[in-house]
Amino acid sequence: MSQQDTFYTLSTPKSVGKVILVGAGPGDPDLLTVKAMRLIQQADVIIYDRLVSGEIIALFPPHCQSIFVGKEAGNHCVPQQQINDLLVKHALAGKQVIRLKGGDPFIFGRGGEELEALLPFNIPFEVVPGITAASGCAAYAGIPLTHRDHAQSVQFITGHLKQGQDQIDWLSLARAKHTLVFYMGLNQSSAIRHKLSAYGMSLATPIAIVERGTTAQQRVLTGELAQIETLAKQAASPALIIIGSVTLLSQQLNWFKQQTDSINIEQPLQCCG
Repeated sequence: MSQQDTFYTLSTPKSVGKVILVGAGPGDPDLLTVKAMRLIQQADVIIYDRLVSGEIIALFPPHCQSIFVGKEAGNHCVPQQQINDLLVKHALAGKQVIRLKGGDPFIFGRGGEELEALLPFNIPFEVVPGITAASGCAAYAGIPLTHRDHAQSVQFITGHLKQGQDQIDWLSLARAKHTLVFYMGLNQSSAIRHKLSAYGMSLATPIAIVERGTTAQQRVLTGELAQIETLAKQAASPALIIIGSVTLLSQQLNWFKQQTDSINIEQPLQCCG
C-alpha cells in the first residue's frame, strides 16, 4: 500500500460522499439539463474544466467550493492524476463533489478514466450526460450532422491521441456520404487534410469550423478541405472541425447567424500534397 493510499484509508469518514460527473454542454447555460442545474446548486465542491463557460460558472452556489482544473493542448495546469486525487480526497471527506465538464463527460471528457480512479476507494458515483459539442455546435451553426441527401452516418474523432498514437481508421473516415466531427483538431489540421486526401477524400470536400459554438462569440468559418489549415489559423479554441457536404447547409439554416460572424472563403486555395 502506498503512502497516498494509507492517507486516504486512515482519513476515510464513516459517511463517504459522492462524485457526480456532470456534462455542462457546449457553452450556452440554457443547454444545461434540469438535473445538471439541480445538482450544481446542491454541490459541496465543484471541480470544473476550461470549457465550462463563464455564464455557467456564474450559476455556482455561493456556499460551494469551486476548483479550476482546466487544461488545453500543451498546457495541463493540473495533471490528470492530481484531478483524480482531488475527487477522491473530497469524496472521502464526505462531500458531494460535482465533476463538471464541458459537453458530455463520456465523449472525449476522460470521464471513464476518472470514475475508474474512484473504484479502489468504493466511492459512489453518478453520471449526468450533457449535450456534446458536436451536437450543440452543429445545431447552432445550422449544420445537420445527418441528412438524407448528404450523410447517412456521422463519426466523432478526437484530435488528441494518448501519447501521440495514431489509432484512427483513416480509410473508413474518408468514405462518401459520411460526416466527420473532429474535437480539439485545430493543431492537427494539416495532418487531417493529408490523411483524408491520401485515403481518397476530395480536397474539394466542404468543411466548417465552429468556434465557441452556442455562445454569443460563435463564429462559423466555411470552405473546403484544401483550405483547412488556413481556416484553422483563423480560428481560436475551443472549436470543432466538421467535414462533409452537410456543412453547405449552414448558409441557409444558420438560425443563430444574427449573433455570429460567419466567414466564407469563396475561392479554393492552391494546395500541395
